[in-house]
Amino acid sequence: MQPRTRVTINDVARMAGVSVATVSKVINGRYGVAVSTSARVQEVIDQLGYESSLVARSLRSRRTNVIGILVAEFEPFSTEILKGTSSAIHGSGYELLAYSGGGRAGSNVGWERRYLSRLSGTLIDGAILVTPTVMEADPGIPVVAVDPHLGPTGMPTIDSDNAHGAIRATEHLLDLGHRRIGFLGGRADLESARLREEGYRTALAGAGIEVDPALMRVGGYRPETAEGPARELLTMPERPTAIFAANDLSAIQVLEVARELGLRVPEDVSVVGFDNIPESAVVEPSLTTVSQPLQRMGAEAITLLLDLMRGVTDRETHVRLPTRLLVRGSTGAPRAPRATGVA
Repeated sequence: MQPRTRVTINDVARMAGVSVATVSKVINGRYGVAVSTSARVQEVIDQLGYESSLVARSLRSRRTNVIGILVAEFEPFSTEILKGTSSAIHGSGYELLAYSGGGRAGSNVGWERRYLSRLSGTLIDGAILVTPTVMEADPGIPVVAVDPHLGPTGMPTIDSDNAHGAIRATEHLLDLGHRRIGFLGGRADLESARLREEGYRTALAGAGIEVDPALMRVGGYRPETAEGPARELLTMPERPTAIFAANDLSAIQVLEVARELGLRVPEDVSVVGFDNIPESAVVEPSLTTVSQPLQRMGAEAITLLLDLMRGVTDRETHVRLPTRLLVRGSTGAPRAPRATGVA
């Protein structure tokens, strides 16, 4: 099958029986075109599926009516954020452009600067950065950051209450009777990871339990980086009776490792995650987790960005949303150890 030829403004003018200048006036909403002629041109535009060049429109009007959503990669967290932005954009007159480095950006500090330099000015009127690594980006357009690596600074920011969520997760395990609670942390360069570890430590201190460094590992927020640390925790001579993993992907990896080792969840080890990505509800057993309002975070980012683009100044530019604990099947009271093949 031959690729479809792009419809041009000349095609529209020829089929409508008018000049290219007339078509241009209709597209740009200018005066000087009869109502009947404008209706005929619009009908042809709809029939042919004509779209004017985004770059050409931006050069003429200095606006594109497009908001860019920049993510390091499309993974469960950023996908839920994108769902929220998509639902919130309706009726605003703007379209969304999602842009990703295909996973390459996640390991490179400053990736958002490169992305913004490519897109701002000719392709997008404003941008939402999901988990940006730096906050000094100055692309000349309004920008909102969602869950930035270094936490809220000068840039308008949307995040959630990571510390309180981690406290609730750890307190839940303490309330069940667990005292030997392992922690599978995130990445050292992320403020969210630091706050979740802080919440874990705060909850243990509140229960009069000293933090045991031997029960703490860095999981890195990814299944492939969490697998080894999870195995270390679960094969300790005196393993923890529960593990709080700093995100759901790491917690799900703990479930996988436990299954490989012949450990039952929650009978032999309880597991709690953080995020409430869709996968957390469908694993076996379903994962007890701290729910971040991910889609609402995306929606709030759109609302804040639109306000900034419209010149609204009398509003809060750092929005912190609450988290809540969702108790599911992966947590229960500690039980007496049983004989397994695990050392």
